[in-house]
Amino acid sequence: MTKIIVRTEGHYEVHETPFTRAYDWYPACVILECECGEKLALTGSSTAAACRQCGANHSNVIQDIQEREGRLQHETTHPWYYDLQSQADQHLRDEVAYPEQDSPWRYNDITSGTTKC
Repeated sequence: MTKIIVRTEGHYEVHETPFTRAYDWYPACVILECECGEKLALTGSSTAAACRQCGANHSNVIQDIQEREGRLQHETTHPWYYDLQSQADQHLRDEVAYPEQDSPWRYNDITSGTTKC
């Protein structure tokens, strides 16, 4: 009998740096143990559904992953629309941490009229 060892849902992880955020997508993944004892890691985009050791077909697991990812909540697939308060908090922290206008982390607007024509 095939046994699921680990199942993770698709999700974004947020990485903050001064004045910016990066969202990295981690697709849903299932680690299963085949009847023969072989361990496989499958995602919704896995192309090999057969066990390398015994040849058992696990395409139904891949199909299940794809169906689950299709049913993810909008907040999970588009977190940048929902974390406006934490974005505002980050902006305030960054303003305090990097107050100098010439900080390499700050955006210097070249159109602000500081150049002479």
